Amino acid sequence: MKILELFAGVGGFRIGLEKADNHLFQTKWANQWEPSRKSQDAFEVYNYRFPTSQNLNINISDITDQQFSAMDADMIVGGFPCQDYSVARSKKNEQGIEGKKGVLFWEIIRATRIIHPKYLILENVDRLLKAPSKQRGRDFAIMLSAFNRLGYSVEWRVINAAEYGRSQRRRRVFFFVYRNDTDFAIKVDRQFENNNAIFEAHRYDDYLYRTGLFATQFPVKPFTHRGRQVCYPLDDDIVDVSDNFTGTVWNTGVMRHGKYYSVDTEPDYAGKAITLGDIIQDEKDISEKYFLTDEEKLEKFRYLRGAKKIERISSEGHTYLYTEGGMSPYDDLNLPGRTILTSEGTVNRSTHLLKVNNRYRLLTPIEAERLQDFPDDWTAIKKNQDGLLVNVSDKMRLFFMGNALVTEVVKEIGLFIKEIEVSFLMK
Repeated sequence: MKILELFAGVGGFRIGLEKADNHLFQTKWANQWEPSRKSQDAFEVYNYRFPTSQNLNINISDITDQQFSAMDADMIVGGFPCQDYSVARSKKNEQGIEGKKGVLFWEIIRATRIIHPKYLILENVDRLLKAPSKQRGRDFAIMLSAFNRLGYSVEWRVINAAEYGRSQRRRRVFFFVYRNDTDFAIKVDRQFENNNAIFEAHRYDDYLYRTGLFATQFPVKPFTHRGRQVCYPLDDDIVDVSDNFTGTVWNTGVMRHGKYYSVDTEPDYAGKAITLGDIIQDEKDISEKYFLTDEEKLEKFRYLRGAKKIERISSEGHTYLYTEGGMSPYDDLNLPGRTILTSEGTVNRSTHLLKVNNRYRLLTPIEAERLQDFPDDWTAIKKNQDGLLVNVSDKMRLFFMGNALVTEVVKEIGLFIKEIEVSFLMK
């Protein structure tokens, strides 16, 4: 299968798929661009690690239609940034709509329209399902409607990696998008064409709880959490969806043929998660620079992680009380790690603080890579614009991991796609 990796970062999707099958999944094209940075560090790491593919380092909007049309990809993958996806009518664009702010998602739609791949795998923060705050679910409904117009179905699930055995409590929404004329989609249609359940909302129960990609690879309990289950039609006019959507989107669902079905599910995993204690490096291998010996810095961590009430003044001049709950003074080695953020390399409330053998220290870049299931030292070296191999700073390596994804989750998705591809080839 030929793959195009967009928003490639340092190659998380590619690593995960190659773990599933490095012969079946062949990434032929990739694009990585950091618009706010002069130095394109992530691309330089990716280009060093994967020199045989066609790797672009340009703004995705600068990839021409002609360039996309030359990419005969079977699958597009990418973790695109979370923005405002509202739309408006365009006076000049024949397609009738244009994104106001979520331009990066619309570039995925442009690539899909031109390339017409069999599948897409996409990833985003879980709050996408409830965005924006004043019209919850609208942004996601716009995406579903956009894929529906192109003749695709979408299955989604919010996955907390630690709830399926990994070492990080990272919640992200994953999409499995498949074209409606694929063998897989036709099989689903045949399975459910006679399933006119008493309640339309239950039409895809078997798919969502047992046979779909996420139900197969990431099992859930066989009942709806708190009875939360909905079925909504999607307006064919994406602008109307943007202006008027009032539905609900739960953590699990599928959109097929202009309707979406969504349920609130709970994970059903019998194994034990990997803990921070399992993935940390041996103390003898850790440089002293990661240990906190400065009492002033330790005191700052205590303050940041502690409960606080602070009087503040708003931009309108009103006085209000800002409150923040306390958190553990240091991270529990007996639990999976918290979500790693791009700010990990700074003194920050969200920064992991470890206490090992009565010494306080920060995460090392290798430990951050392990939290995301990357190989050790994956981001240690890059090839710069002059073609020279240079070391990457610790701060940048931690930033990379804050932007990355848990590659073992992608591996599981890849294994399902491998199974359906192989099964249809053998018929």
